[in-house]
Amino acid sequence: MRPLLTCFACSSVLAVAVVLPSFAVEVREVRLWSSPENTRLVLDLSGKAQASLQTLRNPDRIVLDIPSGRLRHGVRAPIASTGLIRSVRIAQRRAQQVRIVMELAHAVQPKSFLTPPNARYGYRLVVDLGEAGAAVAATTPVRVEHSRPGARDLIIAVDAGHGGEDPGAIGMRGTREKDVVLAIAKNLAQQINTEPGMRAVLTRDGDYFVPLRDRMRRARAQNADLFVSIHADSIRDRHIDGSSVYILSQKGASDEASRWLADQQNASDLIGGVSLDDKNDVLASVLLDLSQSAAMLASETAAERVLRQLNQVGLVRKRQVQQARFMVLKSPDVPSMLVETAYISNPDEEQRLRGSAQQARIAAAIHQGVRDYFYANPPHGSRLAQLTAPAPPAM
Repeated sequence: MRPLLTCFACSSVLAVAVVLPSFAVEVREVRLWSSPENTRLVLDLSGKAQASLQTLRNPDRIVLDIPSGRLRHGVRAPIASTGLIRSVRIAQRRAQQVRIVMELAHAVQPKSFLTPPNARYGYRLVVDLGEAGAAVAATTPVRVEHSRPGARDLIIAVDAGHGGEDPGAIGMRGTREKDVVLAIAKNLAQQINTEPGMRAVLTRDGDYFVPLRDRMRRARAQNADLFVSIHADSIRDRHIDGSSVYILSQKGASDEASRWLADQQNASDLIGGVSLDDKNDVLASVLLDLSQSAAMLASETAAERVLRQLNQVGLVRKRQVQQARFMVLKSPDVPSMLVETAYISNPDEEQRLRGSAQQARIAAAIHQGVRDYFYANPPHGSRLAQLTAPAPPAM
């Protein structure tokens, strides 16, 4: 059952209630994560819970109550100060009521939701705190000095999967996917930035979680020419190894097109530099289809180049570019690929992934594949197009 959110406000209090089936639930752990844009408090629970969230002023603070809750013995408040939170207090107020108070640096915009169990966690109550009135933040840029007026650098969005409370896959030796893919992503960004006419942006540059759709939005906000998401695969059979590269499936593209056309909030957005808000349904559908088709064709060509280079680093598990409905690949106008660098569930590959030398080799392979693609297909108006243009004939 989806949570029912209700809000009411007065001069000094804003309250948000998350209404769910109520029974005694144990708060097993409280964790705190911070990113440049928001702060996330996560409560690990033994089951579904009813919770209420109040935002108070003078001083700014948030009070989270779980009416039918109890603290597991030994649970402590996270260490402050982190991000937008200055301090956290947690207490068992009555036999079955847990209260958490977050002292804030300033007024924030809170959001709370319950997540169902998955392979790694049970029920979790998540409180996201963002800057009041803030929009989706732009991608974190990696500074470069070689751009020049009159021609634009190509923008490569590099996305390190997972992060923060989401560790991704975990190897037998405890290696966390989120850590190794961030190291590879940073290495890749550095290598891209040595390339004249190219500039890398990172969807995350630290240990924090970025929602999947926000990763795609950040790439689009930076007018990215290519989006590369980096992961490390996992499977029960620990003998399986090798890398693979994915692009968006046709079904995934169709689903996303339907979402864009149905969501009026997208109407004023630009698709391939064209706004859809003043187009009729048929024309908007045609324009979106043209943009998606061009992006998917470019995705496949670029992914083939990257896969070819990965084959020089080690065993490639799947020798053809694969297709899937991954959320991060669904940008309607940015060519996108997802690289599964290795199977972290394989002990040998896990060991290699832990090493900086292998991380650099993987990053170099992806960089070379991206470079090969853009040198063969330099976008008009880019600095790379100028660099690769044939010299004029001698007079």
